[in-house]
Amino acid sequence: MSLDARVTCTLGTFTLAAYVTVKGGETVAVLGPNGAGKSTLFRCLAGLLPIETGRIELDGEPLDDPTAGIFVRPERRPVAVVFQDYMLFPNLTALENVAFGLRARGTGRAEARARAASWLARVGLADHSQHRPRALSGGQAQRVALARALATEPRLLLLDEPLAALDAGARGDVRRDLRRHLATFDGARLLVTHDPVDAYALADRVVIVEAGRVVQAGTLADVSARPRSRYVADLVGVNLLTGTGQDGTITTTAGGHIIPADPVQGPSFAMIQPHAVALYPAPPAGSPRNVWSATVTDIDRHADRVRVRLDGEVPLVAEITPAALDALALRPGDHVWASVKATEITTYPA
Repeated sequence: MSLDARVTCTLGTFTLAAYVTVKGGETVAVLGPNGAGKSTLFRCLAGLLPIETGRIELDGEPLDDPTAGIFVRPERRPVAVVFQDYMLFPNLTALENVAFGLRARGTGRAEARARAASWLARVGLADHSQHRPRALSGGQAQRVALARALATEPRLLLLDEPLAALDAGARGDVRRDLRRHLATFDGARLLVTHDPVDAYALADRVVIVEAGRVVQAGTLADVSARPRSRYVADLVGVNLLTGTGQDGTITTTAGGHIIPADPVQGPSFAMIQPHAVALYPAPPAGSPRNVWSATVTDIDRHADRVRVRLDGEVPLVAEITPAALDALALRPGDHVWASVKATEITTYPA
């Protein structure tokens, strides 16, 4: 089972032009900022929005191909969706909710209820089959929604922010449960999320969508090692600068200068880990090759680490200890000097 989708769709002034593939038994997470086109992509795959050009193919069978005049209606697609708010019917029991999708596809009442009961048992909710959604916890409701989706034996499962409705305390346990249940489904799985932890825990690969385009795809480790946009860099917590390499120096688009250990030529990315940025109240002694004047714009404490956002010719985020923050006595608006060893700068072509 596999999904091969090349999608072009226009909504007002926004155009989505994306290419996504998912193998059977694989989970792919789609990440991107708000308004990037993630939900539009899902709606196209589910058949809620027809595409203008391209082709959506599942297991070699076309679901949407404007050129060939093919459009399979949503209810006839072998696609199931788990929505962010689960969309359970409040007047139906958990058993009836799970049976609903089967009944909608023509399954007889007795068989639908039997299969629904089996699925509720598989997700650990056999004792809650007669409970209505208001009597279920967030995690239980999520499992009912997943059982309803999988009971129809889809070939593609779409999960739209499946953990977003849960509080932080429940999210970890439900995430582990969701991973276990997904492992029993051999179809293609596509997950939309804003949380890199969800992507790391649930997905085999990630696809980054920005402004309606796929800007990067691969394993999370690959994407983290070589981010290709500011959004991805922020997502994985690194500094990413773009510029042009010449004569051993990268000149950034803002006019700053970066000297890496290995010279590069032409358009380049320079990636710097926040913990590699050292801060000083005055220009550091010696002759470090990368020293920049900066202004502190924000200070954010994270447990035993402090992230200091800097503005200047080379804008950076530095990660220091609380003791270093106290020693420097930093406040937003203060002037500092930032330094990075050349060997701590990772470069690659833009």
